[in-house]
Amino acid sequence: MPIDAAGALAAAPRVREIAWDHKDVQLYHLGIGAGRPATDPGELRYTLESRLHVLPSFATVAGGGVPGVIGTLSVPGVDVDLARVLHAGQRLRLHRPAVPVRGRARASSRVVAVYDKGSAAVLVLRTEVTDADGPLWTDEAEVFVRGEGGWGGERGPSGRPSPPPAAPADHVVERAVHEDQALLYRLSGDWNPLHADPEFAARAGFERPVLHGLCTYGATLKAVVDTLLDGDVSRVRGYRTRFAGVVYPGETLRVRMWRATGSDGGGPGGGAGEARVAVSVVERGDAPVLDGTVVRYE
Repeated sequence: MPIDAAGALAAAPRVREIAWDHKDVQLYHLGIGAGRPATDPGELRYTLESRLHVLPSFATVAGGGVPGVIGTLSVPGVDVDLARVLHAGQRLRLHRPAVPVRGRARASSRVVAVYDKGSAAVLVLRTEVTDADGPLWTDEAEVFVRGEGGWGGERGPSGRPSPPPAAPADHVVERAVHEDQALLYRLSGDWNPLHADPEFAARAGFERPVLHGLCTYGATLKAVVDTLLDGDVSRVRGYRTRFAGVVYPGETLRVRMWRATGSDGGGPGGGAGEARVAVSVVERGDAPVLDGTVVRYE
């Protein structure tokens, strides 16, 4: 059996040193669609080094190393075909008010769960990142592997989509995905050919290369920060989502946002707030692409 659940869970953490600076942050921001229009003061917070603030989702690429989905496949006990692998979900928890513009840190990753879905397996890879001053962030990648279940293991949480709130969204924004956006985003470290090579995409069952799920993840967080948090990236405390569908470069994202009942928006010293978010593709009848998405903020 290609996945040895016990072996993957027992494997020692993979530890690596990571480093980043303003160029890595700027490249990431451009890859998720920042800088349009280029001279907008709100966009210059993401693109101009003298004003730079770091969108917390940069944590998923900091250090330019192997992304969580690919890293999971190198864990002892896991030997699967990349074409059968899909990114199922992502969680991020910030331990400080902001990700620094430049830094050096230690990233420790290990598989913390392996679920048997019958016709597929789901692996959860947790990465803890710390620097000289202590914990920076924790992120978890959920990896769905088609055709690798059926060994009688624990099924884990339900993967069924959760409907968005019934009430009209408090805010709706649309963000165009440019034709070259996947090509630009992959320069931050995710070289999976699914996002660039038409032949590989076809082998994986797609009509053409698809956008990275983490690119949609980052673009969505930026939309929430810009719309609900006045562009203040330091207010984000946590962010989670499930990947419910694909986005093709050239399409348009529709991002709907609901403030949680009783949330006053939080703010420094003002308690926590929470936003529910749903993301869909305009051109395909609002086909869902992010599900169960929540941004926690202060």
